[in-house]
Amino acid sequence: MSLSQDIPLSHSEESVSRWSKHDTSWMLSLFGTAVGAGILFLPINIGVGGFWSLVIMALMAGPMTFLAHRGLARFVLSSSKPDADFTDVVEEHFGASAGRLISLLYFLSIFPILLIYGVGLTNTVDSFIVNQLGMEAPSRVILSGVLVFAMIAIMMAGEKVMLRAFEVIVYPLAAILAGLSFYLIPNWQMPDLSTLPEWGSFSVTLWLAVPVTVFAFSHAAAISSFANAQRRHYGREAGQKSEQILKRTSVMLISFVLFFVFSCVLSLSPTQLLEAKAQNVSVLSYLANVHNSPFIVALGPLIAFIAISSSFLGHFMGARESLNGMLQKQFSLAPAKLDKLGIVFMFLAIWFAAVMNPSILGMMEALSGPVIAMILFIMPMLAVYKVESLKCYRGRFSTYFILLVGLLAVSAIVFSLF
Repeated sequence: MSLSQDIPLSHSEESVSRWSKHDTSWMLSLFGTAVGAGILFLPINIGVGGFWSLVIMALMAGPMTFLAHRGLARFVLSSSKPDADFTDVVEEHFGASAGRLISLLYFLSIFPILLIYGVGLTNTVDSFIVNQLGMEAPSRVILSGVLVFAMIAIMMAGEKVMLRAFEVIVYPLAAILAGLSFYLIPNWQMPDLSTLPEWGSFSVTLWLAVPVTVFAFSHAAAISSFANAQRRHYGREAGQKSEQILKRTSVMLISFVLFFVFSCVLSLSPTQLLEAKAQNVSVLSYLANVHNSPFIVALGPLIAFIAISSSFLGHFMGARESLNGMLQKQFSLAPAKLDKLGIVFMFLAIWFAAVMNPSILGMMEALSGPVIAMILFIMPMLAVYKVESLKCYRGRFSTYFILLVGLLAVSAIVFSLF
């Protein structure tokens, strides 16, 4: 069962030119999916490469984000089946065997991130209870179970409830990011722009910054459900409307996140950025120590909780859809029953990970990175030259640009692993 089935078909005639509440809800959902807890490490991970690499990555972030997600949405919408999800589309275009392999890799690229968010959510709330509220640490088994169940219950309640939850979560997140960015302006230290970096080391720094930038703005996990929702809502105009929503999502992401990144980076010297990188702490934790600010200390857990919650919902959406697609290919049970079985499996797995609190989650995230890059950047562009309905996009600059960025991201991730 897909979340998009909650949308009534009667809306398919709605005007594409008019921006509706439905469009705003999905824009916020995609924004929330992209902005996870990783945003608290992003200023350090990008800023440590120097100011010029930060500027170049900032200029590339918008086109990379919009064009890549538009390509994936077009790929999902290219199916001849009106209700096809990601699993159906890859099988239709690449054959049964290759389709199942890609679908499995897609699920395995999203699912470890869900486990990471399950652990992160539990640790954030536990730390808040102990350090901010001054209470004893609750039972980890009960706390993690309640938190994971609450997140999944929102998704089980249907698309309208899920979209409403994103609205409740994302507005405060955007407001806090903007507020904190303005708060740091008096501490800005303008870098020395006269000194240009040496090209050899600078090019390697840029190369390794590509995957960091790609995943900081990635909302690929929600694109299949998003594209299907637009197809049911707008019918034949789904592609045009999807592009419009994705464009506004990208503008919102770039505006809020890059302002936050620049504000944090300009508030710290290059030496401090390297020190924060070595300590492996979030930028808010480091800023709180440097500026001795109780305001920043208080905001840290709140931003982490909101960001993890919103990104958890978006990634659960993608994992649920891809798991359902794979199960339906293997078993002849009713879709509703398979959906419930899949949700029970994911709940137990995320709960178990949250209780065990393993230290291998960073490696799991690193291994899922290349697959996400291949599915978001490379596969949709290869499909342009394989799928007849996508042939109108052949030879375009945007197609080659996204293919190049995908190859750079995958190679940089593989290089950093070894």
